[in-house]
Amino acid sequence: MDLIAGASPEYLEYLYRRWCDDPESITPAWRAFFRGFEAGGAQEGEGVPAGMVAKQSAVDSLIYRYRDLGHLLACTDPLASCKPDHPLLALEHYDLDAGDLDRTFHSRRYLLKPAATLREILETLRETYCRSIGVEFMHIQDPHERTWLIERMEPVRNRPSLSVEEKLRILETLQQAALFEGFLHRRFIGQKRFSLEGGETLIPVLDAAVTRGAEQGVSDLILGMAHRGRLNVLANIVGKPPENIFAEFTDNLPLGFVGDGDVKYHKGFSCDRELPGGRRIHLTLAFNPSHLEAIDPVAEGKCRARQDAAGPQGAKRVLPLLIHGDAAFAGQGVVAETLNLSQLEGYGTGGTLHIVINNQIGFTTLPADARSSLYATDVAKMVAVPIFHVHGEDPEAAVHAVRLAVDYRQTFGKDVVVEIICYRRHGHNEGDEPYFTQPVMYDRIKDRPPVHVLYAAQLVAEGVAQEEIDGRAAAYSKLLEEAVAAPPRPLSAGFDGKWERYRRDYSPEPVETAVDLATLRSLAARLAVIPPGFTPHPKVAALLDRRREAVEKGEGIDWGNGETLAYATLLAEGVSIRLSGEDSRRGTFGHRHSTLYDMTTEAHHVPLAAVAAQGAAFNAWDSMLSEFAVLGFEYGYSVEAPEGLVIWEAQFGDFANGAQVIIDQFVAGGESKWDRASGLVLFLPHGFEGQGAEHSSARIERYLQLCADHNMQVVFPSTPAQLFHLLRRQVKQPFRKPLVVFTPKSLLRHPRCVSRPEELATGRFREVIVSGAAPERAGRLIFCTGKIYYELLERMEGDGRDDLAVIRVEQLYPLRDDLLREALAPFRGVADAVWLQEEPRNMGGWSFIRPHLAELLGAEPRYVGRPENDVPAVGSHRLHQEEQERIIGDALS
Repeated sequence: MDLIAGASPEYLEYLYRRWCDDPESITPAWRAFFRGFEAGGAQEGEGVPAGMVAKQSAVDSLIYRYRDLGHLLACTDPLASCKPDHPLLALEHYDLDAGDLDRTFHSRRYLLKPAATLREILETLRETYCRSIGVEFMHIQDPHERTWLIERMEPVRNRPSLSVEEKLRILETLQQAALFEGFLHRRFIGQKRFSLEGGETLIPVLDAAVTRGAEQGVSDLILGMAHRGRLNVLANIVGKPPENIFAEFTDNLPLGFVGDGDVKYHKGFSCDRELPGGRRIHLTLAFNPSHLEAIDPVAEGKCRARQDAAGPQGAKRVLPLLIHGDAAFAGQGVVAETLNLSQLEGYGTGGTLHIVINNQIGFTTLPADARSSLYATDVAKMVAVPIFHVHGEDPEAAVHAVRLAVDYRQTFGKDVVVEIICYRRHGHNEGDEPYFTQPVMYDRIKDRPPVHVLYAAQLVAEGVAQEEIDGRAAAYSKLLEEAVAAPPRPLSAGFDGKWERYRRDYSPEPVETAVDLATLRSLAARLAVIPPGFTPHPKVAALLDRRREAVEKGEGIDWGNGETLAYATLLAEGVSIRLSGEDSRRGTFGHRHSTLYDMTTEAHHVPLAAVAAQGAAFNAWDSMLSEFAVLGFEYGYSVEAPEGLVIWEAQFGDFANGAQVIIDQFVAGGESKWDRASGLVLFLPHGFEGQGAEHSSARIERYLQLCADHNMQVVFPSTPAQLFHLLRRQVKQPFRKPLVVFTPKSLLRHPRCVSRPEELATGRFREVIVSGAAPERAGRLIFCTGKIYYELLERMEGDGRDDLAVIRVEQLYPLRDDLLREALAPFRGVADAVWLQEEPRNMGGWSFIRPHLAELLGAEPRYVGRPENDVPAVGSHRLHQEEQERIIGDALS
């Protein structure tokens, strides 16, 4: 901080008098300050009366206020007149007046000289902070960052020094943005395109960001954005051939797309772009549904995966760039969630460049009804990063701001926001009539010339030939005309690059997942080793010993041990694992303990890291308290890391409904819509133990309703060995499909829910398990899945029932009808069949499996479970126990 920041005038007067009486009575720093102050006054030929110290303090306060509040006077709105003054920036507020304007004061570096008149100081401050760029940065807590920004803004008055060629490049990108939209409007009348008109400055801003990023070492840039302006960005930034975009407007189906596809303004693209000077950069625009900001964490996860693969400098080489709308940035909670991820160890991406296109309207909603804050960007202040508000019709200022933003990100590894304040020339889409709801605003807009026309006039006034300007526009118009007449180009689909080795289609063929006993014993022993001098919690140390002993003695492998052995064997084979969730290191129910903590120093020890082969890594992250953003992040990560095992774990499976947009739009539908596969695993704790409506059901029925065309795998394993083989199968399959796993709570320590090492060393994951009575003794078939099997087993044994055959359906989707048919073959003479579940009748697996079993059995099985309900479970533990006993009794009666 500057020496006198926050010092009162009275205190300064006191120090000054002491210095005059006895310089040695104050600190060296203050002595130097007053010597410099007096020397500055001597240059003006006047003495330094004590009252001038108070004046200097007032000027320093004024400088601080302009840096802090100058954005309130910035002229950034094309549709509004500029504010002439603000009471907190008036001279009289600081006991200054016109008589002080020509007095000399210390100017603190920013004028590149030690002193300046107050008139010069005010001129610098107003030109820097009150023209086309308003900057919010004084909320940043790090003084080094604030100083860095000041030193790059004030000496140049926040204006770039651009060559003629750079200015022509800005004009060219503005022309491309406008001409592209105009061409679509004329050629494809009445079709939605979510035009960028009114916000064309976005294109030169993105062009500058790409170029500046490449200059700063960025080789890979991932963009996420909603639909407004997306086609323009695809054509003019990301390099999607315009002939392919035009073919989508004509609904030219033979484009080689696999699946259902999506509307054109949701699609993504990637390419390598050549830049001046021989630089190359890979650009990716991520696919996005209409859920606007839902792409934010997904794009961040994609970036993190690429950064991890790129090595130690990955964060500098891979840049996330998110483009937002003003209403969505202020209104959607996932924005705040994604910002909160930005500086967390397991989720940071070295800073994100956020560009907000401020159309000053949502669909039909004005800012006064859309947010409670002054700016649409105020939520970004939570992470203490700079925010640049830029006039949307001053493209040079916008380019300057984004260059500075990229430099800041590369220097400090933090997010930065550039808000382009513009307008929307048409309604929400080109078929809407905005005059219905905002007549005054659209009166201002209708006669405004496009920004490329305004900028062209500026360049002509500066001496650029009109022929040069017209020639560039004509060349681009010709390109569009040629493209609309050309056939679409063949483009690579989603299964290239790192995805080439994987198949698109699901296949049920078994894969080898067993691991020999010697390897299991060796890994179990290594996992139990505690580093010298490390003191774990006694219970955790005992747990590690029990896990080792279970493998050595050949019995009692519990759920946590089976899961850990699955990770260990994969890591030893070179497979990286990423596990993420709100309490995933320990596990919500204390079963995992993947990370140990020293009882005296809280140092960390990760046993699984010690067994990883070279190149493989185990990372378990305790996430922030979010489902939406964190699941989106892990989905994005999985799309970029098909060779690894990526797992998101809900604290309770019920809480996954907080991420339903990610589940519906990305996990379930991503491959069908966008040809982008994912092997993401969801761990969803599920089971009715009397914990009420919000801690019982992971909503099995919702996932099954999303299943079709082999898009996901939905599994409810009932033994540790099953989980072991399942996790290994997920990596070893020749395809990648999301895997939804309903994991246990009470079964984590159930004495019957254990496996023997031989079950891990042989066999594979079993989609259907038959137990109980032999076919010749069976009088009833009971189908079930999950925890209720163990309650049924205990009652059967207690009642001495040996006439019941139990068929556990471990994989609900894709349902293995062939294996069920094979399992049923010996029981053809058994007419009594029951489907048993804990969940209410309108939930769980019943609605899904009912027609399948009816077809296989030749008659519909009897339903046994809770009756239909509007909540999954009761809140009373007593009532829960009564219901469980009734259900089991009904199954046996």
